[in-house]
Amino acid sequence: MQRWDPLSPEEIAEIFSEAAFSWWIAGGYAIEHFVGRSLRPHDDIDVQLFAADHSSIQSLLADWDCWLAAPPGMLRPWAIGETPPLSVSDVWCRENERAPWRFQLMLDQRNGPVWQSRRCALVSKPIVELTSRSTTGIPFLIPEVQLFYKARGPRPKDELDFAAALPSLSDSQIAWLHHAISVAYSVDNAWLSILVQRSLSCNSRNL
Repeated sequence: MQRWDPLSPEEIAEIFSEAAFSWWIAGGYAIEHFVGRSLRPHDDIDVQLFAADHSSIQSLLADWDCWLAAPPGMLRPWAIGETPPLSVSDVWCRENERAPWRFQLMLDQRNGPVWQSRRCALVSKPIVELTSRSTTGIPFLIPEVQLFYKARGPRPKDELDFAAALPSLSDSQIAWLHHAISVAYSVDNAWLSILVQRSLSCNSRNL
């Protein structure tokens, strides 16, 4: 399998500058945007989009070599005009078959003007609330949604991102994240107790 040599957020923004659909830089870069500093090296870069926009996405990336990451761990070419099956949420992209992978598309779901998590339709937000823009206009995914995806099975880098973002989360962000994790995953999720402690700490300081 070819190695990864991910593009920067600025390079991603250039590629998607003419997009006629919603997109966000997600993953660790979204958390770094939120906290305002670099946290760690990045092995890849994630771009979140809606699966329903697949035709427009393919048109925009017509010059790219895009592969569907079909579970469990199989890559196959994304055929022109193919609607990605619901079982596929990741697409790996590179310039050509000899080039390293440059970015990953994360395909999610929507219901009209509302984003619905591909993992649980009960976890949702208005699409207009998903964007946090940089000073240069690059759209980043808001931290609570990104942390929700990281919470299912946190890896060391996810724990690092969570710890860095937690002190800056607002009460409403903490409440939304707590609800989303509880509904989609398990009431035994390790991050829930940390969120409760954070909320209690904030409330005690406000008394």
